[in-house]
Amino acid sequence: MAPTVLVVDDDPSNLSTLTRILVREGYEVRSADNGREALVALRDAAVDLVLTDLKMPGMTGHELLRAVKKLSPSVEVVVMTAYGTVETAVEAMKEGAYDFVAKPLKRAELLKVLEKALEKRGLLLENERLRAQLGGRRAEELVGRSPRVQSLLAEVEQVAPSDATVLLTGESGTGKGLLARVLHRASRRAQGPLITVNCAALPETLLESELFGYEKGAFTGASGRKEGRFDLARGGTLFLDEITEMSLPLQVKLLRVLQEGEYERVGGTRTLQVDARIIAATNTRVEELVRDGRFRQDLFYRLNVIRLHAPALREHPEDIPLLAQHFLLKYAEKNRKTLHGFSVEALDAFAGWSWPGNVRELENAVERAVVLARGDAIGLDDLPPPMRGGGGRRKRLCFEVGTPLKVVERQLIEETLRYCEGDKILAASLLGTTARTLYRREADWAGERDEQEG
Repeated sequence: MAPTVLVVDDDPSNLSTLTRILVREGYEVRSADNGREALVALRDAAVDLVLTDLKMPGMTGHELLRAVKKLSPSVEVVVMTAYGTVETAVEAMKEGAYDFVAKPLKRAELLKVLEKALEKRGLLLENERLRAQLGGRRAEELVGRSPRVQSLLAEVEQVAPSDATVLLTGESGTGKGLLARVLHRASRRAQGPLITVNCAALPETLLESELFGYEKGAFTGASGRKEGRFDLARGGTLFLDEITEMSLPLQVKLLRVLQEGEYERVGGTRTLQVDARIIAATNTRVEELVRDGRFRQDLFYRLNVIRLHAPALREHPEDIPLLAQHFLLKYAEKNRKTLHGFSVEALDAFAGWSWPGNVRELENAVERAVVLARGDAIGLDDLPPPMRGGGGRRKRLCFEVGTPLKVVERQLIEETLRYCEGDKILAASLLGTTARTLYRREADWAGERDEQEG
């Protein structure tokens, strides 16, 4: 549907002219010649923007502005003011008006202001929708509405209650650690501890004692018994991150744990029973390591009972706005800042970036932007410098030479709308046009379809 504009002016000539201009531009237009009539129209039907004169008998434009903001805070208001009374218009902006246009009106200037105001409204509505989708989520819950993420969530829900060993795969930054936490919270061991070991962060000798613990006198400096991570994870879950960085000798000892469910502390003789679910993760292709002899095949089979793959962010770009909003809320609260969302330009940069660092990179970019943001929304200048130049990769459409321009344009618009899940504000920003143009194109296509069917 085209945006609806409510025009309010006590001058019949101005009212008629403005209505005619806006209708030609594809807007739905309602009109009122005084403030009280405008409020009735606002209550009776959905309105996206109010264009009102400031100086009117009865209810003034200022009073109407305040009433609109109380009734429908998300409706944008643009005020018209006579030349020489700019100070009055500035006061109106302080009271919530988006912008002002001076009389006599210039058509191009008016339309540009209305476009920008409607873009802001679309952005606020999108942020509200994202907040609603994020409502009630825990801080570490998987966020995403794409088919890839929803499929992964369904697998997690099915796998979590069991005690089966799980191997998590995926590129660095895709959220494998988060997946492990979600699996633990949804398991029957949720009341027990979740113990994490990064196998890449510790040398072999230290990693062994960290995993299995040691007895007094096991080596120089072992002045007493120390419990290992298998001990600490008793009744809960042990998460072995970067499992493929584990040395081959230590892989043998881990294999015994998985096969027989028992182990001894370093320097000890008493055999202990394992009471922990094992979740392992890697960002490498394990099959290639097995083929090259750098990872034991039998251990791989033991770990690969259940395999869950965390998709790269470029594989589900439709989740970028939701994830960005999730991190915005998280870091705005952490930094005690009030931010309403992202500018159209910032969303364009997010959509165009290739995200080599995946969700972790996105989180870092949003945290940086929250800290640096000076306004009430994150803008392009708040993003990391490499992202401002549009250096990302986007889907490319290929057409044969001689394809009619109308066909190329339609396919490009439709593909962009699918990418943006129908969000015309975001799609228009990516295409370098206006949402109103997209509405007009869809109306034209509908007309052509009706003619063909007729």
